[in-house]
Amino acid sequence: MKVLTNELLPVYETDIGERIVDGRELHAFLEVGRDFTNWIKDRIEKYGFVAREDFSPILAKTPNGRPRTDYILKLDMAKELCMVENNIKGREARRYFIEVEKKFKASAYVPSYLIDDPIARAQKWIEEQKAKQEIETKALMLEQRVAEYEPKISYLDQILKSKGTVTITQIAKDYGMSGNALNKILHEERVQYKQNKQWLLYREYHDKGYTKSETIDITRSNGDPDVTMNTRWTQKGRLFIHELLKKRGVIPLMDRKSS
Repeated sequence: MKVLTNELLPVYETDIGERIVDGRELHAFLEVGRDFTNWIKDRIEKYGFVAREDFSPILAKTPNGRPRTDYILKLDMAKELCMVENNIKGREARRYFIEVEKKFKASAYVPSYLIDDPIARAQKWIEEQKAKQEIETKALMLEQRVAEYEPKISYLDQILKSKGTVTITQIAKDYGMSGNALNKILHEERVQYKQNKQWLLYREYHDKGYTKSETIDITRSNGDPDVTMNTRWTQKGRLFIHELLKKRGVIPLMDRKSS
């Protein structure tokens, strides 16, 4: 995703050519006098956006680390919200968004199937598939994180209340193996799978309380911004892995009898 223009309000363009606006940035510019969460929910419900696909709620964090929900708006929805406010700031923002559309209309996204040249069409198709896979991976990462926020509570959860978490490499070391080897075993046991170079849990394990994950902003070698997920295992997850490995006959180093 790149910044398309930042003259009045940041307008971003996704890898597949969609122009979007950050809901909180628009809310701040409009100066509506209401807190963001109540304002955006009211507008979504009152003006029928809930039945459309003009916005995407995403899980984020406040500056002090507390979870919150942000909203990414398509440019059409941003224009409608400006019109709904019906004030000077709203009219100013709406005119600005219209000018942005006019300015970049010539460079509008052209899908691969509209490209005549077969080599250029193939290259564009590869770009589209990469972008699609990246979006799907981010959605799956978000799904896992949301499920982790509300794990099912059981008696075992009370026993294993430790807040300490460990990496897969730390767990693997207890068994005398590498993190890659343990990841491979968890894949074979259908606990996790690899999506776009990112290990993700299968859905049935999202809400078991086995992991705690966080998304991290990174910059790729080519300068493009991206996100990756850092997954750490809870003590409950560590016990789950222990039981799984025990069935395979793999025991921790400290429990092995000396020869």
